[in-house]
Amino acid sequence: MVYDITLIGGGIVGLATALQIKRQRPQLKVLLLEKERRVAMHQTGHNSGVIHSGLYYKPGSLKAINCIRGYDMLLDFARKEGIPYDLCGKIVVATKNEQIPLLENLYQRGQQNGLNQIRRISLGEMREIEPYVAGVDALFVPYTGIIDYTAVAEKYAEKLQALDGLLHLGEQVIGITKGQSLSIVKTTRGTYETKLVINCAGLYSDKVAQLSQDQPVNVRITPFRGEYYELRPERQHLVRNLIYPVPDPNFPFLGVHFTRMIGGGVEAGPNAVLAFRREGYKKLDINFKELWETFAWPGFQKVAAKYWQTGLGEMYRSFSKAAFTKALQELIPDIQEHDLIPGGAGVRAQACDRTGGLLDDFAILEDEKVINVLNAPSPAATSSLSIGLTVSEMALKRF
Repeated sequence: MVYDITLIGGGIVGLATALQIKRQRPQLKVLLLEKERRVAMHQTGHNSGVIHSGLYYKPGSLKAINCIRGYDMLLDFARKEGIPYDLCGKIVVATKNEQIPLLENLYQRGQQNGLNQIRRISLGEMREIEPYVAGVDALFVPYTGIIDYTAVAEKYAEKLQALDGLLHLGEQVIGITKGQSLSIVKTTRGTYETKLVINCAGLYSDKVAQLSQDQPVNVRITPFRGEYYELRPERQHLVRNLIYPVPDPNFPFLGVHFTRMIGGGVEAGPNAVLAFRREGYKKLDINFKELWETFAWPGFQKVAAKYWQTGLGEMYRSFSKAAFTKALQELIPDIQEHDLIPGGAGVRAQACDRTGGLLDDFAILEDEKVINVLNAPSPAATSSLSIGLTVSEMALKRF
């Protein structure tokens, strides 16, 4: 069989893209390949479950456009499919006076992105919303919510197959050969002829992109592990919903925060440490080949030279529960080390270019035969149906 479109990667973005293609062109033969035995095994399945509102993103950027559109699409999908979610809102807290201008910048950015219900709140109102929080100023974001993204991705897969889209699990792509009219996708279990390839391989998106490119891909995925603690049940009353710090504008992470989860419990974290393998969820998970590739990348060397102090601090927090607790106490002083039990961890696929730029926006590169989704960090899960629509529209111009 010749497939019209073959997608690589069964995370939430790949599944949403395949689903959007089949919704718009049911007659097309669509195949999705996933190397694991289940969908949503990596970034999607290790997600903290936050429904993002679009507060942080540069107006007009792909992140802002797709997050705001994707937010409504996600909620509509969840309602129709009976997937539980809770728009509980969050507060963003300035813990130091020097953060107040950054908080105001966030407020202005949110307004520019159409979030007209966000508001600066008094310290009294901050304490009404989250009684145990300490800070000098705060912003309330009523749009933010929580959901189970694995459940969302599994529902995408179910809907895709109901539309006669094919989902092959346990097949890793090991080669892509572009021909004049068809490309050959080689996997660990077979070969497939296809008119178009869409790469949504997440942590391996650069590797998959390189399979189909004559020139070196100018972006390398640098894996950052985010580690979480959870609050003991008897201390979960310290957090009602979601509590975030003011993020460092020079670093593409939001800082340690508190997240109530849709299935119960409260997460605290994450930090952001270099992972020693792309799917390295534990501190001692090491793939020496992948680690060497990270260290050898000129862009990473520039990032390391610029952010080495921040990186050492994150690594110290990874091995020191006391240091992690101290970071959390900036938001909630009552938190004690014994209140925290080890939680999960996720690995973020952070694209880094050759010059040391950590790509902040979504990055989608295409040629006639292949579309590569090279950078789709948070809020990709919130934005998944919108990103899927964006990529599907790029694809369907060819048919």
